[in-house]
Amino acid sequence: MTTDLPTEETVNAVISAIPTNLPLQEQIDMQVTQAAKYLPEEVAKQLNSHLEYLVTSSIAENALKENELAPDFTLPDALGQQVTLSRLLEQGPVVLVFYRGGWCPYCTMALRAYQKVLSEFKALGATLVAISPMLPDHTLSTVEKQQLTFPVLSDVGNQVARQFGLVFKMDEIGRSLYQQGGADLLKYNGDDSWELPIPGTFLIDQSRKLRLASVDANFFHRLDPSFVIARMKELKGETDSTHMHQLMLYQN
Repeated sequence: MTTDLPTEETVNAVISAIPTNLPLQEQIDMQVTQAAKYLPEEVAKQLNSHLEYLVTSSIAENALKENELAPDFTLPDALGQQVTLSRLLEQGPVVLVFYRGGWCPYCTMALRAYQKVLSEFKALGATLVAISPMLPDHTLSTVEKQQLTFPVLSDVGNQVARQFGLVFKMDEIGRSLYQQGGADLLKYNGDDSWELPIPGTFLIDQSRKLRLASVDANFFHRLDPSFVIARMKELKGETDSTHMHQLMLYQN
């Protein structure tokens, strides 16, 4: 066991070595296992304590649920262009992924996995959007590093994440961990609130109704994009069936 935390280069090297054709959670589990080899015992205890705080604090219970309405919003993308949810919904459903920041390896693995199936989302008429509280410059850096080709928005101050019920205030152990790990939230997010969103994935239909809502306070847990695709196909089947039924009634 080493006495120092793994460097960003070490973490990135480990992530790069993980096969991207594996299910997302399996990829993350592999990263967690590898990272544990580098963590000093005291840091590992702090991490477990922080995760316990998140999971037992009922933060996830505050999040919007399936069949509730998503709030409309407008946020800037990595290039400063304003993106409005209702405008995107005019084209079809929206898959909305809230992530903590580009400094989080589990978030970047999730973004990478969703990028990989972007063509499948588009084939189903959906727009993929990711949101974090990072300042636009840091959002742009994430977009470039991860080669993302879908809108990645900056929710500075967590205003939209708050409307989705995802925001929590970091506990003291969490603050210590992030500072040790080099996650300078003041630099990344532009404020000293120590607030972050818990990861969440939402499928929003054209009426702004949430047709899928997956939220987990444990940031090691992420929804595989295959579940979102399966849900979209299920809903499309229901829509096609309803349309066919209406045609039959009209013909009769």
